[in-house]
Amino acid sequence: MCEPKRRWLQKDEKRVQVGFYAFQRFYKLSAGHKKDKTYEEFVKSSFYNAFVKFGSFVNNVRPLYPDKYIDYVVTSNVKLDHWCRDEMYEKYAVELIRKEGVETALERSIQTMQKWAEENNSVFNHYFFYASTNRITWDIKDGKISPWLVLNSKAGQEALNKFSDEQLGLLNYVLDPQHWAMRFKRNPKDLQLVKDVIQQAKL
Repeated sequence: MCEPKRRWLQKDEKRVQVGFYAFQRFYKLSAGHKKDKTYEEFVKSSFYNAFVKFGSFVNNVRPLYPDKYIDYVVTSNVKLDHWCRDEMYEKYAVELIRKEGVETALERSIQTMQKWAEENNSVFNHYFFYASTNRITWDIKDGKISPWLVLNSKAGQEALNKFSDEQLGLLNYVLDPQHWAMRFKRNPKDLQLVKDVIQQAKL
């Protein structure tokens, strides 16, 4: 099968769709094109494989707000073949976690805990007690569980006490004590909201 035909047959694959979307955003945001690139232009592009590889990376990592992440890498001035590096996503996630509103952060954290409960035939507020330390580490690292909840709840702090030095090392940037202590101090209303949610959830 010739390469162009193979690419046309792959059109409906998720990784290809994500790669195509990133291709369109690249030409719109970086090259200033006003019209969207067509799939035919994507098929003929010498960057096809690199964008599809990035599409696979996005599908595997499942970043917070995928559309925002795609725009982030497109406008980052980083080479296309570096878009699939873990440190690229980590930088994005930390910046997002530090800037986002507390309500959004809490909502996503509760949803993540509920998803764990469904997978394990449990209840969401057992997450910090019974989820594996690896699971909690990666959920915090990926921004799925917010420092607002981890650092202000008894259950979250007890979970951190079980972590290995290696796991804590992975979370240095996300749980930066200096940043969050200042954030909590500057936003007393947000902090009170978090404490209310923690009390209601029995965390």
